[in-house]
Amino acid sequence: MTHTSLPVDAHQALLIGRLWVPGQGAHVVAVTPLDVLDLSGLASTCSALLDLPDVATQVRAHVASGQAKTLARTAQTLAYSDAAQRTEGQAWFLAPCDLQAVKAAGVTFVASMLERVIEEQARGDASRAEAVRQAVVAVIGDNLRSVVPGSPESAKLKDVLLAQGMWSQYLEVGIGPDAEIFTKAQPMSAVGSGSPVGIHPDSQWNNPEPEIVLAANSRGEVVGATLGNDVNLRDFEGRSALLLGKAKDNNASCAIGPFIRLFDAHFGIDDVRQCDLSLKVQGPEGFVMQGTSALSQISRDPLDLVGQAMGKYHQYPDGMLLFLGTMFAPTQDRHGPGQGFTHVVGDVVCISTPLLGTLVNPVTTSDLAPPWTYGIRALMNDLAKRQRKA
Repeated sequence: MTHTSLPVDAHQALLIGRLWVPGQGAHVVAVTPLDVLDLSGLASTCSALLDLPDVATQVRAHVASGQAKTLARTAQTLAYSDAAQRTEGQAWFLAPCDLQAVKAAGVTFVASMLERVIEEQARGDASRAEAVRQAVVAVIGDNLRSVVPGSPESAKLKDVLLAQGMWSQYLEVGIGPDAEIFTKAQPMSAVGSGSPVGIHPDSQWNNPEPEIVLAANSRGEVVGATLGNDVNLRDFEGRSALLLGKAKDNNASCAIGPFIRLFDAHFGIDDVRQCDLSLKVQGPEGFVMQGTSALSQISRDPLDLVGQAMGKYHQYPDGMLLFLGTMFAPTQDRHGPGQGFTHVVGDVVCISTPLLGTLVNPVTTSDLAPPWTYGIRALMNDLAKRQRKA
């Protein structure tokens, strides 16, 4: 964990995070290249902060006024955020969200959509994946990028695939009118940069999913963005889509961070639409896998996905973080020909893009990752204690 965790233009980026302070609990903070600044004078939670009108302007004014006291130094705190470097009494960064719902959009890129179809056809068996991949591509091709979800053309393609016995629930949400939106994790359960991510110990076929995550307030306004790892168990979901909850939501299976970058004159939704994500997995045995995911290739606009997740049909009074999906679906063989990729304990996953920085997480199993113990009740108790002392 170094200064590379920060965006390349960190001097002008408006970064919001959460800092664990021993003996006090979680603080909402602004992060500069030098300092970690307390934003308690504006809001006690990240959820409340993002609900402020014109939040970027208010945060800048609060910091410029000198009211945001320094809680820690950024470089040192990033170093201690690495789980292997933490020592008792040192502050470190948490995931930058708290009370918000953590949702995710699935099958939003053609490449990942095809891989989901392959998982389904292979019934979660990685050894069958390559043969199934060839069969699926032979029928539907590998270039569906021009198909607009919910369009008349997509409906015609559905009719053709039904006639050939190749229609899939993943194609339904990939090119049909309704996006797949699911609950990725419970509020407060996401881990931050430097903390381990967990793979279910029974999984034999799994992968990281590098994604942009949008931060929306209670009014459905998208006010910022960050990075996320939507850790996925391909074998569980491939056996049955009804196992999606078990494939997606396990202890430490959701990583978000390092910080939420607020939208302002220097960064906005159009920058998100052009983000290129880089992924690097380094294994303890020397294995290296690299890949990219380009938001410009997404089949549904990010704001459309937010609108499908949140609106007149479904409200989130504490706001929402929404994973936008990924086009990265690893097929690189790791343990033998035709076996594809799967994690091993000790992998280190780095997800980065220049304007948001780098999210770094080592990989363990969910039963060995630190248990989730600090929830909403604990946060409310800590806030009440701080209020009584104030």
